[in-house]
Amino acid sequence: MAGMSGSPSVALSAWRGRSAQRYVVGVHDVGSADALEAAPAVVIAVRRDEAGLASPIDVASIETAADAVAWVRLAQASGASEFHIHRLADAASERAAVVADLAPALPPSDHAA
Repeated sequence: MAGMSGSPSVALSAWRGRSAQRYVVGVHDVGSADALEAAPAVVIAVRRDEAGLASPIDVASIETAADAVAWVRLAQASGASEFHIHRLADAASERAAVVADLAPALPPSDHAA
């Protein structure tokens, strides 16, 4: 634990997919570099309202740093205030399954193309 001193703690949360599976995520500010350094991971762009309620804007599997840069720009332009990062899916196929499970919770007009 001594090696952990000075490391900022990450707030944790969870999202439930259509399957009722629970996905634990780290909550990161939209201005942090965490989403850019997350690859490979599942990343959820989130907007918070005045009451603090989180609403997902988009969800994607980020496979490379280049994917992350492009996706972060789109998410920021869509009004994201946070990124929720799920790093517990090891394979690309697992990440795709998580995205498919979480995506139905998004409004149809907010899905990325």
